[in-house]
Amino acid sequence: MNSDTTRMLVTDSTTSVDALNTLLRGELSAVETYGQVLEKFGGDAPTELIKCQRSHDARTSKLRNRIAELGGVPASGSGTWGAFAKLFEGGAALFGRKSALAALEEGEDHGLADYREKVKDLDLESRHLVEVELLPGACPISRNARVIPS
Repeated sequence: MNSDTTRMLVTDSTTSVDALNTLLRGELSAVETYGQVLEKFGGDAPTELIKCQRSHDARTSKLRNRIAELGGVPASGSGTWGAFAKLFEGGAALFGRKSALAALEEGEDHGLADYREKVKDLDLESRHLVEVELLPGACPISRNARVIPS
């Protein structure tokens, strides 16, 4: 392997790790935000919301594993987006369930946009993980928001 090929592989790996960590921080933020909304619902939490939180949590594990496989260090927190999401969700929680669900829907839209943007920065195996395993399991919150009582 020549030095140009080695440099390209390292760059690809670094770029993939950075993109995967962005996605991981978004998933961590989603897990936190769903936790806040589930608290708002208390014992009346719709099973759809619980499933969505578990789905996001499962995606964090898969992303962490892939980052480690690439030799990277998985993000340990949700970062700036997580802080914003907490602030946004905290405000929505003051106004009731309907606002909390709207915040979740907004977060899901943002997350899907992140996946669509970052997939182009991924190596082939990571891209396969995202396209075949992670995105098909995305939470259809917009449909849930219409069927969950506010």
